[in-house]
Amino acid sequence: MDSASHLPGLRHSYEGEPLLESGMADDPVTQFALWFADAVAAGLPEPNAVVVATSSAGGRPSARTVLLKGFDERGFVFFTNYESRKGRDLAENPRACLLFPWHPIRRQVRVEGSVTRISREDSAAYFHSRPYGSRIGAWASRQSAVVESRERLDARYRELAERWPEDPPMPDFWGGFRVAPAEVEFWQGQTDRMHDRLRYRLAHGSWVMERLAP
Repeated sequence: MDSASHLPGLRHSYEGEPLLESGMADDPVTQFALWFADAVAAGLPEPNAVVVATSSAGGRPSARTVLLKGFDERGFVFFTNYESRKGRDLAENPRACLLFPWHPIRRQVRVEGSVTRISREDSAAYFHSRPYGSRIGAWASRQSAVVESRERLDARYRELAERWPEDPPMPDFWGGFRVAPAEVEFWQGQTDRMHDRLRYRLAHGSWVMERLAP
């Protein structure tokens, strides 16, 4: 039997306490910190894994998973090759949507906002904290470009490792992006698909909380 025939019956019933406005923090970054701590405590694999959705100037969307490397009241930070597809998208259309899919604890967080590059100094500080192999990999991989073969990619890595056996510099084409939130939605699964969705929306410099229909 075709495995696709099982799709209509694949579902999971969520149960738990409701997500109420009275239990939420005054701002979304504080609330995110609380939920992120819960995701870590629950032992989720890579709780900082986040789907980043971007769009080109022409409206062509794309999405991929990256790792969140910092967040504060200014926004959510991840690092990448600026010449990758997401880097090119963000140069043309500096807005993004982030999605943290914490399904084992029946939660999701969605962030929408404008995107800017972080400073070269902050990017360099993170780059030099990375393992040596990851730093060489940032040079070896022209992210999103067509590669002739795996062998050629590995050969390029070896060439660069021989060139910089100890401390590779940070590439000019690599660094961090910060997503400054304009909307942050906290989703918690409930029974009968009556899920809780509470959204913080920035309005005239202040956060407004709204409940959305599931």
